Amino acid sequence: MFLGKMLATAATLVTGLAASTACASEPVPWQLNFQPAATPVMERMTEFHQLLLIIITLITLFVFGLLIYTMVKFSAKNNPVPSKTTHNTLIEVIWTVVPVIILVIIAVPSFKLLYFSDVVPKADMTIKAIGNQWFWTYQYPDHGKFSFDANMIPDKELKKGQKRLLDTDTSVVVPVNTTVRIQVTAADVLHAWAIPAFGVKIDVVPGRLNETWFKATREGVYYGQCSELCGVNHGFMPIRVEVVSKSKFNAWAATQRKAAERDATPNQKLNIAKLNSTAD
Repeated sequence: MFLGKMLATAATLVTGLAASTACASEPVPWQLNFQPAATPVMERMTEFHQLLLIIITLITLFVFGLLIYTMVKFSAKNNPVPSKTTHNTLIEVIWTVVPVIILVIIAVPSFKLLYFSDVVPKADMTIKAIGNQWFWTYQYPDHGKFSFDANMIPDKELKKGQKRLLDTDTSVVVPVNTTVRIQVTAADVLHAWAIPAFGVKIDVVPGRLNETWFKATREGVYYGQCSELCGVNHGFMPIRVEVVSKSKFNAWAATQRKAAERDATPNQKLNIAKLNSTAD
């Protein structure tokens, strides 16, 4: 009776936790599994994880059963005269071949996923992210070459609904269903640009330009953080990405271009005007 109640409570807890993360785009207390996938890459990562989970569970159950069988079968009580067998060709072949087969089953989808996530397809737009101690600078070279910094909002300045340690004073804004190339570099030390719901995590290295990509398939706000030990404020470099409709993105980009032109020097204004005419 007590065990049944405990199992029912555990099942209810797991169901509730799964439901609480079904539409979350940020980590939540007692979260189980990954954040819901928002890109094709993360969807494939989740599928691959489920495959590994099945394989690992079967192996664990098999080894556990084998241990129990061995403990009972070959105990001193049931086996008073132990066998002196030292080799068994069939068993040795099996325990060599079976793991190889399992590794091949894992390797094939693993290589496919690695290729899919690593090779950047033809991009619709490019964003450049620059890691600084301890904030991010973003540039939009395809939309007038405007840029802005994104700093974490301090606890004392948080407004209702904003996420502690995750929200920033400005956000990366991208249109939905758009292939975005993200190029990263650093101005000082090693950083890492990571968005769990996108399946994106890439090293940000001074003097080197790395790149990856994502294609958000649903609108919303997605959070990440610097995932490299970059100094005393490493834990205060959040990433906030807003995925909006293409019309809203175009309006936002136009506003950013106007603000950049308003604050620019005369020579910069001339260059911005040329870039804007090309972007339009």
